[in-house]
Formats: sequence, C-alpha cells, structure tokens
Amino acid sequence: MLMKGVTLRGLEVFEALAESGSVAKAAEVTGLSQPAVSQQMRNLEGALGVDLVDHGRRPMRLTPAGRSFLGRTQAVLRQLRLAQNELTVMDLTHLSTLSLGVIDDFDNDLTPRLVTILAESMTRCRFKLITAPSHEISEEIKARRLHLAIAASSGEVMEGIVEYPLVRDPYILVCARGAVEAAGGVEAMMQALPILRYDRAQLIGRQIEAHLARQKLEFAERFEIGAHLSLMTLVARGMGWAITTPLGYMRAGRYHDQMEAHPVPFKPFSRTISLFAGTDWADRVPRDVARTMRMLVGDMVIAPALAQLPWLEGELRVMES
Repeated sequence: MLMKGVTLRGLEVFEALAESGSVAKAAEVTGLSQPAVSQQMRNLEGALGVDLVDHGRRPMRLTPAGRSFLGRTQAVLRQLRLAQNELTVMDLTHLSTLSLGVIDDFDNDLTPRLVTILAESMTRCRFKLITAPSHEISEEIKARRLHLAIAASSGEVMEGIVEYPLVRDPYILVCARGAVEAAGGVEAMMQALPILRYDRAQLIGRQIEAHLARQKLEFAERFEIGAHLSLMTLVARGMGWAITTPLGYMRAGRYHDQMEAHPVPFKPFSRTISLFAGTDWADRVPRDVARTMRMLVGDMVIAPALAQLPWLEGELRVMES
C-alpha cells in the first residue's frame, strides 16, 4: 500500500516538474492546471515529510532528497507504463504471421522480453525472429523479408519504409581498466596502444571511421574485428582501445570488472537505434511495438548503464516519437 498522500498523479507531477523545472511546463505535460500541479507537489512533499524541490529557485531544482526520490519514481512509473502497454495497448491478435529482426546489441535479456510480450499478444500467429548486425537487418527489411526491424539508422531514406526512432546511443571510448591512469591520460593512452576497429562491413564500423576521418584523426591499421564480444575481449585484455556505444558496452557485462569507459576526447557523436516498418503496415502496430521497445530499453538497458556511467546522463536516452 502506498503511504497515505502518495498518489500516482503526484509521482507523475513530480517527474514532470523534475524534468522541466517549471510548474507551467509540468502542467502542460500532465494536462493539469498550474494550481493543481502545485497542490499535487504540496501533497506529495507533505506525505513524505521532506522538500523534493527548492521552491524558491527558478527554474526549480531538486533537493538532495528529491534527486534520490526521482530515480525511484521513474523506475516505478516505467514499470507501470510498461504493464499498461502490455495489457491494453498492443493488439496483435489479428496477425497471422510476423517476421521481426532485432539488432544483436539487444540479444540478451531485452530481446527475449520483447518476444515474450509479442508472443502473448500473438497467440494464433506464426512468429519468426532473427538477430544480426544492423547492416544485415537493414538489407532484410529493404528486401521485404521482414515485417518489422530494430537496427541502427544509417540516415538513409528507404522507399516504402517508415522509421520510428527509439534510442540515442552516443559513442564512447573503452579500454582496459587502469590503462588511462598508466598512460597519464586518455589521449596518451590512445597513442600508446593500438585502436581495435570494428569491421568496416558493419554499419557501426563505417560510422566510426567516417567520424574519425571528419576529425582528421588517423591511427595505425592493425586490428579490424567483426565480432563485438571478441573486440571487447581484446579490450579487456589490454590489447588496445576501441570506440563503441553504451549499448555495446552493456552487452559485454562479463568484462566490466576488467574495462573502463570514457567520453571520446574529440567532437562527440552518436547513432540512433530505430524501428523500421513497411508503409503497407497499419500505423498502429509498429507504433505500439516502438512504444513497448522504448519502455524496455529505458528500464533494462539505459537505467543500468546510467547507474554505471552517470556522465552519460542526457546523452544516452530514449527518443520519444
């Protein structure tokens, strides 16, 4: 049972106010009047017995208690929204077959969770799932061999394909634990050790190489590796450093005690993970799947990643439709 005075509406108002710092904007997001937003906050703070925001500052800022409570609030609301989406939003009972391709960065707990949700909504449907690198998934959706695809966006406009952005995944630098300190800094470490490159046949490899070229950065050609986990294994063993993304880093969880991650020491860049669907699909199905995927990624990938790498706050994020 919730503490008396702590309501879901109050938690929603607190989340909106924490993100915007403005009663007016929180009112717009929640659909309440400004006096109602203020009253909800007074009720919530009264029930908890602490101030969650500094009401004397503009824009409003969270107190230390507010910052601590916000993380719990967001986790609770994510779970409730996901449960609601599973129960009332996604209706796939009318489909007889569905072929889905998912980027292999999600080939851990997230993809099975998505498949479970879909299967429960598709009790009479023949279901096919493939996991592969983004460039392979993109070719399959362009060839119409997949109904839906989740992959990194190349930025290409594909005729007959609609894109639903899901996640902003910034590029980061990873190396063996202690390598930066031993070299005397990130840039010194980059000169002391070789770069471990992704295979340029892969979209992630092409995106990284294109950005390095734009920054006029050159590194010796020595390693080019196709398998992500093999690349992370070599990083953990101190064979070199690599540029990857938080999604890739989280996928290599078994090596986290042997690795460290840093912002790239040059102009930052990122990739977008999107859901793709043919224009012959009714809009509701891909939108529902995209909404569910955003909730899953936020809860199962982004939240744990930010707990480990808090400097990614605001950079690694779900992209709203």
